[in-house]
Amino acid sequence: LNQLLCCSLNLVFFAEHLGKKLEDYIKTLPVPTRLFRTENRSGLIRARLLGAKHVKGDVITFLDAHCECTEGWLEPLLARIVEDRSTVVCPIIDVISDTTFEYIQASDMTWGGFNWKLNFRWYRVPEREMGRRGGDRTAPLRTPTMAGGLFAIDRDYFYKIGSYDEGMDIWGGENLEMSFRVWQCGGRLEIVPCSHVGHVFRDKSPYSFPGGVQNVVLHNAARVAEVWMDEWGQFYYAMNPGALNVPVGDVSERRALRERLKCKSFRWYLENIYPESQMPLDYYYLGEIRNADTSNCLDTLGGKAGQPLGMGYCHGMGGNQVFAYTKRKQIMSDDNCLDAAHPRGPIKLIRCHGMRGNQEWTYDSKTRVIKHTNTGMCLDKPEAADVWKPVLRPCDRSRGQQWLMQVDFKWQARHAS
Repeated sequence: LNQLLCCSLNLVFFAEHLGKKLEDYIKTLPVPTRLFRTENRSGLIRARLLGAKHVKGDVITFLDAHCECTEGWLEPLLARIVEDRSTVVCPIIDVISDTTFEYIQASDMTWGGFNWKLNFRWYRVPEREMGRRGGDRTAPLRTPTMAGGLFAIDRDYFYKIGSYDEGMDIWGGENLEMSFRVWQCGGRLEIVPCSHVGHVFRDKSPYSFPGGVQNVVLHNAARVAEVWMDEWGQFYYAMNPGALNVPVGDVSERRALRERLKCKSFRWYLENIYPESQMPLDYYYLGEIRNADTSNCLDTLGGKAGQPLGMGYCHGMGGNQVFAYTKRKQIMSDDNCLDAAHPRGPIKLIRCHGMRGNQEWTYDSKTRVIKHTNTGMCLDKPEAADVWKPVLRPCDRSRGQQWLMQVDFKWQARHAS
């Protein structure tokens, strides 16, 4: 541990306009600090790769510029790496207000996950993980994904598992790519509760991206889907069909890396590392659900958990009109499931709990009827009083109770090529 501490290197990246003023300032710091500049704007991923090349110690620690470290933050991270050099460790990320700079300690009861759009999300730690730790909240937490801005990793291991995907641009998705890669390729990803680092969180990014934010984000996430997610990549494309028109670039080297490291499948990851994931392990169908009578589609209308299910004109653009019918008999969109507590409805979007009950539905592919198991009622087209909300009604096999689930994925052609 002492050897790792004495060999640590501080790297700082700032915009070029700070110039000599920054260079003079870092000379006054009490710890050795070196500043490296890229000739052109390269973004977070390539800037970090530049800094990593100059690390002389055994461990690389990445921090965003807008962070404040608490006393004793580093030692718990290094201790885990000493025990197992294939462990990638993150601190608890406390919140620093972007308006008042108030420091707010974050909960140690959340871990990293992701949604169908491949956006990183914080979720409550499940009982399964609490049980593995024996209820000890000071024990390291095995997290499915990391936020990506703050972590420490053994330098040799960083390069052994492929550092960063250099085919990604600027920022976005690199945290999920590394998270999947670490777990699938034999490593371990942890949050260490005894380490705390503050981070300034902003409502929106103040930066523009060359080529446009949307294209950069879609490009990076598509590379994650193509290399690491196997058939579950179609969830990403279903939610973001625009990504099909964004060049993903050459992923042959990353696929070769996966083969060379003998990495496990994404199914293994979902089964063993993230069984609580919002991506169903097994499902019958993924796509739009169209009413045979009205030709309109079920639609989340962008609603959050607790909001009513809606309907809209079928636009074929995925997103809010993408639903999965799973082998657990859920009809889900991202982390919400169709839920009905009463025989006459309403039908709401409620966070999927996996315990069937109000969220269990059966679909008969011959009659095309969707039946709610608990109430015995059938999903029906909206009534005249509210033409944008489907209802539950006694099953009569009328055309308004017939729903079409047809698989038609352009993603399959891209993936096959």
